Parts: sequence; structure tokens; C-alpha cells
Amino acid sequence: MSEPYDHLLEKYARLVIRVGVNVQPGQAVVITCLPEQAEAARALAAEAYRVGASRVSIDYGDPHLQRSAVLHAPEDQLGTSRPDELDKVRAWRETKPALISLTGNPFPTLMDGLDPQRLAKSAPLSLIQEIIPLVTTNTLAWTVVGAPTPGWAASVGVADVAALWDAVAVAMRLDEADPEQAWRAHIAKLRTRASVLNHHAFDKVRYRGPGTDVTIGLAPESHWVGGSSANEDGVEFVPNMPTEEVFFSPDWRRAEGTLRTTAPFFLTTMGAMVEDLELELRDGTITGVRASRGEAEVQQQFELIPRSRHLGEVAIVDADSRVASTGLVYKDMLYDENVGSHIAWGMGYPAAFRGALELSPEERIDSGLNQANTHVDIVVGSPEVQIDGIHADGSVVPVTRGDEFVLRD
Repeated sequence: MSEPYDHLLEKYARLVIRVGVNVQPGQAVVITCLPEQAEAARALAAEAYRVGASRVSIDYGDPHLQRSAVLHAPEDQLGTSRPDELDKVRAWRETKPALISLTGNPFPTLMDGLDPQRLAKSAPLSLIQEIIPLVTTNTLAWTVVGAPTPGWAASVGVADVAALWDAVAVAMRLDEADPEQAWRAHIAKLRTRASVLNHHAFDKVRYRGPGTDVTIGLAPESHWVGGSSANEDGVEFVPNMPTEEVFFSPDWRRAEGTLRTTAPFFLTTMGAMVEDLELELRDGTITGVRASRGEAEVQQQFELIPRSRHLGEVAIVDADSRVASTGLVYKDMLYDENVGSHIAWGMGYPAAFRGALELSPEERIDSGLNQANTHVDIVVGSPEVQIDGIHADGSVVPVTRGDEFVLRD
């Protein structure tokens, strides 16, 4: 490691607690992670108490339990959640804890060879259905952040977990003299970029390159956002650390064309790696799916989860990405979506769709904002993929060229 491990973990915890979820005095904190990420979770808990948290909970999950269920559980029990698990999440509407989710799969091949249909059914959809509205509407301050493990390091292909921590430190700007200030400057840059895009008021965007030629429409309420958000109480937080994107929630009814992923990704709910994914979209619906790996798992998710065949996010990431600068494929959606420009199927974010917070889920769908119990980001950008903005009169304006953001006010 480039510096003593304890010191790096301390900087990591300070950044996540003070900027990522911006813990307030007297606030509760909930950390979700795997047992292999316990050291990072404990560092976050200690820092949360230092800034005045009232109570910190660490909720451990275990993918081995999901594997056992897929192999042996009764069909009608797959994906079910205990009433107390659901009640705990429902209580968050009132208690509003800061929610920290650790990512970085220690066992990326654990689900290989399992029945895709049973694997799809094992996703805890009732629990996801309770959590997604809390985070997509920013009821809570929340963040997703990586926590390196030996298994994750091995899947990435680096020498050891220390080498992965070094890469994570670069991606999270922990190598800066003042990481907190570096993040504030980065957030300001992303906000400025979103403002430039909103000033142009594009009707559509087009992504075009090898295997990709897709046009995606904005609704009148769609607007570009990036960097940080604010919860219901006005507390600023950063939903993803790292983040390099500006994005909007599209009109789910307006997507036409084809796209091809430029990076593999891990489909978390299915426990599957997906490579060389190609999608066809017609009238806003994903109508065709092909992949060299993980095709069956993607198809199963589309068949299992209502409205997952519609888009919920369109994002731009340029060559300045700190994640891309590390040169790694992380096999983790949080990191790999920040390697390049991407789109997501499933849930659209009300924060990127004006007025959506005041609408019911059904009204959001009617206005063009997709609602679904999943959100899957896939990278389609590269130096060969160019992005254009298209005005309502048909005029075309370059947005990126060669992975460089070229749009100006």
C-alpha cells in the first residue's frame, strides 16, 4: 500500500461519514455489508460515533445463504423476507438513519452454475420494494461505497487486497492532501456540467459507436443532475462514492435503437457476470437481448421484475474519470459504471425528474418516469462512442468526442 493501512482506512471513514452521508449529531446510522467487509464497517461505525451519531447498526448479509436457498429451499420460500426485516426498513421513514451500503463482491463466481430461474426468484423483492422508494426519493441520506476484500481483489486481477485499496484510494480521491475539499470541488464541477446540459434543453440524446446507435428521449420534466443530493431535511450527501457522472431520468417511452456494452458487469441480484451484452430497444422497451455470458440471467430478470425492460437513467462520464484512470475492470457496478458513459434499465430517479417527488408511483409512470424494483447500470461509452444532443427542431449538438466533454454554454 502507498501508505499505512490504518491511516488510509481512517481517511476513508472520515470521507464517507462526513461527506458521503454527512452524518448529523443525534442521527442513527445503518451500515449494510458482508462479513468479509467487517473491518471497513467497524471503521465507519467508529467515525460515525465521533461525529455524534446516536446509534450505529451493522447489518451483515451472506451470499452463501442465498446460494443454499437456491439449491435447497422450497420454491414458495425463495426471495421471501421475515416480517421483522420489513418492519425495520419501514421504520426508517420516521427515524431517517444515514444508510451506508458496502459493495465489492468477495465471491464473484459463487452463483455460477445455479438454475437461473430459481436464482432470479431468490432476490428479496419484498425487501427491495421497501428500500428503493426511500433511496430514490432521497427520504434518507444514503451512499454506496466499495470495501476491498481478498476475493474482490482476486477477481479484479490485482496482486492483493492492499493493491485494490490503493486503486480505491485513487478513485475516491483519498490520495489528495484534503480529500473532503477535493470532493467538494469535484461536486461543484459535476454540478456545472449538469447546468450546461440543462441550459441546452435537449429533446433527445444519441449514443453512437461500434454496436451502439440508440436515441433516448427526455420528458419535459427530465433534467441533468450530478455530484450530491439533499435528503428531506436538506442535508447534502453523495449517493455514490466514487461518482464521475452527470445523468438524467429519461422518458421511458422514448428509446429506439441498439446498444452494446463496452465493459463487463456483475448483475448483483442474479449473482452473475455479464459480458458483451447487446440490447435492442423499440418504443422504449428492451425487445432483444444477446450476450456472450450471462444472457439467461438478464432474460430472467426481465421476465421476473415488472417494468425492468424500460430505461431509468442515462449518464455521461468523460475521460477525467478517476475510476477509469486506475485502468482496472472492477466487476462491481458502483465502480464500473464510472469507467464510462452508461445507461440503466429499471427504476428512474425522481431527483432527476422535476415534480416527481409529489407524484404517486403510478403518476410517475404516466408522466414518463419509470418505476421498477431494480436498477442496473451498464457501460456503453468508450472513446469510439460519441454522444450528441438533439433539440426539438432536429438540430444536433456534439456533447462528447473521444471521451471528452466538449459541450459549452
